[in-house]
Amino acid sequence: MQQSLAMLPAAFPVALVIACVWFAIAWLANQRIIDAMAGATPVTRDQERRLYDLTETLAISRGMRMPRLAVIETEAMNAYASGLTLDKGAITVTRGLLNALNPAELRAVLAHELTHIRNGDARLAVIAAVFAGVISVAGELLIRGMTRGGARRAARASSSSSSNRGKGGAGALVLVALAVAALAWVLSIALRMALSRNREYLADAGAVELTTDPDAMVTALRKISGQTEMQGMPSQLRAMLLHDGANSLGPDWFATHPPIEARVQALVRNAGARDIMPELPAPLSLDGALSPAAAPSAAAPPNPASSPLANPWQPPPPSPPAPG
Repeated sequence: MQQSLAMLPAAFPVALVIACVWFAIAWLANQRIIDAMAGATPVTRDQERRLYDLTETLAISRGMRMPRLAVIETEAMNAYASGLTLDKGAITVTRGLLNALNPAELRAVLAHELTHIRNGDARLAVIAAVFAGVISVAGELLIRGMTRGGARRAARASSSSSSNRGKGGAGALVLVALAVAALAWVLSIALRMALSRNREYLADAGAVELTTDPDAMVTALRKISGQTEMQGMPSQLRAMLLHDGANSLGPDWFATHPPIEARVQALVRNAGARDIMPELPAPLSLDGALSPAAAPSAAAPPNPASSPLANPWQPPPPSPPAPG
């Protein structure tokens, strides 16, 4: 135990150097790394005019610099914000989200992501990850020190008459080291997850503040429910998504996102939103066209139910004058 404690002054500088190198890489090349891992492609106004115009209007309304926009060509409905500073903010959306949401809902989602940028949530996530890594490295060094010290004590004790007691003490030290390291690791993860969940609630509230349309945020969340799965995306990026169903299950302490139902109820309770169940859109292909099964047939007769009903309070048209 004393040898392990003696190693701590040397262990923390090593962990600090590792954290600084890790932080420097994340700070300088984070956007390129994120784009490569997510498969995102930057887009211009000419390529995605609706997306660009909605984002620009929201950014101007808050005096923010226009973030860089990117699109992931997948039918999943999701989005995320990135960038460690306000000047280097970026918003990435999926093609499925663009095709599924109406302008008001897409505006609410973009406002949600702009709030993440304005609040510095990407920077906070990187800092939290770095310090969680420091805790993990320190815990691992502590485990190794205690394990080696315990092994040496066990070897010396086995050659003496008190071998049983020595082995028991060495085993206890190893168990204490494992317990301390495991507790530090669990607490670091729980802290990161709690920060992530809290920032999602704050971003929903920021979207309502920007758009003054809480109903649009509710219907957007309802539409993406169950349609957010991003196959192959690393877990480090999944915490940045608008919603990640896989990481919102299980114990609340280890969920990166609150459940959709909890977010909707928070908007209803605190923002006066109505819990409206949206009509699901017709299936869309990646180019935004209706699928053949959903496209209307040119030869199909008009549906009488879709014709406007006659107004029973409207007076009948005057009769033509009688001849002569």
